Parts: sequence; structure tokens; C-alpha cells
Amino acid sequence: MDTNAPVLIRDERPLDREQVRKVNQAAFGRPDEADLIDRLQTEGAVLLSLVAEVDGQIIGHILFSRMTVETGQGTVAAVALAPMAVLPDHQGRQVGSQLVRRGLAQLRDLGERIVIVLGHKEYYPRFGFSAGNARHLASPFPPDAFMALELFDGALAGIDGAVRYPAAFGL
Repeated sequence: MDTNAPVLIRDERPLDREQVRKVNQAAFGRPDEADLIDRLQTEGAVLLSLVAEVDGQIIGHILFSRMTVETGQGTVAAVALAPMAVLPDHQGRQVGSQLVRRGLAQLRDLGERIVIVLGHKEYYPRFGFSAGNARHLASPFPPDAFMALELFDGALAGIDGAVRYPAAFGL
């Protein structure tokens, strides 16, 4: 595969499922994230699933699923970014960044307002995620790796509550 060939970012199709599974297993070195994707699809929680393709081969994948924030005033819709994977030979080539940027743009177009990620504190802030944005959201995760992003200014204003992931996450 030509590692300099252009990367196509597109919606995942049903026939991509096996390649998506292989990408996640290779990127994480275990089946856990691939199994999570299967559970989220079965649960019907998937909002957006994108793949990165080069020469007809899937080299990256990102998944966004519905989650909520339970507040004293009611339930607020949010989106979980997890997982995001790129084949090891293609890491460091901006494939993940392209997936994140396209996914966030599509979510914004869909009218989503809040995206939450548990991830590398050096990686996700480049897209606007911050632990500060998530400071009023109770979660079981370390605060420096638990980050939120407002797709629209003020989306998190006044939101104070506990995050609720889909059952597929097993939290």
C-alpha cells in the first residue's frame, strides 16, 4: 500500500465491519475496542462511524455514540468519541486528526452540541477538547484525561452533572 496515497475519509459501510475490527485490534493490540464497537452497534447507540481509506484499504476508524449528562434539571444529550484507531504503520501521518476533524464537523452539522472523550491530554486539546470544559461533569475517569468540547459556544454553560455512557461501555 502506498503510504503517500491520498486518504479518503468516509462513512463506514456494513461491508467495512471486518476491516474496522482489524484496524482497532491492530491499533490497540487487543480485541476490547473492537468488541466495544460491536456492542455499541447492537445497542443502537452509534451516531457516526467514519473510516479512513487508502487505495481501497481501511487504515483508520473513529466512532461517536450517544451519551448523556444527568443534571438536576434533567438529561442533556452529549456524544462520546470512542474509540479512534489508526493502523500502526499509518500513525503519525495525520490520519487520526483527519478522522477527528471530519467527525466533529459532521456532528456539528447534525446539531450535536457536546462531545466528550477520554484520551491523551497532549493529543485531544488540538481539536478544542479540554479537561476544564469537563470540570462540572462527574465521571469515573482521571480528570486530566477526561475532556469535553463545545461544538457550539456556551453548550456546556450551566451544565453540572454525571455522565452516562451507553451500557456497552460497561460503566
